Amino acid sequence: MATSSSVTERRGIPAAAFVEDVQTYLSQSALDVNTALSFFQERLQQYRVVEMKLLAQQRDLQAKIPDIEKCLDVVATLQAKKGSDEVLTADFEVSEGIYSRARIEDADFVCLWLGANVMLEYSSEEANALLKKNLENAKASLEVLVADLQFLRDQVTITQVTMARVYNWDVHQRRLLQAAAATSES
Repeated sequence: MATSSSVTERRGIPAAAFVEDVQTYLSQSALDVNTALSFFQERLQQYRVVEMKLLAQQRDLQAKIPDIEKCLDVVATLQAKKGSDEVLTADFEVSEGIYSRARIEDADFVCLWLGANVMLEYSSEEANALLKKNLENAKASLEVLVADLQFLRDQVTITQVTMARVYNWDVHQRRLLQAAAATSES
């Protein structure tokens, strides 16, 4: 009989069913061994595709979080220097490998890249609040992705074990048939 965990899916990822009794599963599903193995193999491939997508999202978030933290540090430095007569000298990247030096005397506003070639000017306080919110959202998304990846890995393992059980059951059935045929010939 096919049993599955209490979770049937997680964010669109279907849960794998563990096949406890292969013969019952095949007869209830009206499948032969090859069809069942093909189904499980296809499901395994689907899991692999989803895993690749989730890993790419995880890499993006893991790269994004330090960038947001760096921006928060810069905004905090600007806020700390605000009102003092101290001039801040900063090197910033104009494009890949090309840097420029700037003198920042008193910065009440900062410009933040929002993506899609869009930059907006914010007050230091607004920028700080926005960056903190973005950092919280990125960390929360990363936690969800890690949980999704763990769920997915569990489903891959369940599917692989089920495939092995179906294959081994089939081998056992063939051996029984061969043994029965050998005893009937003698």
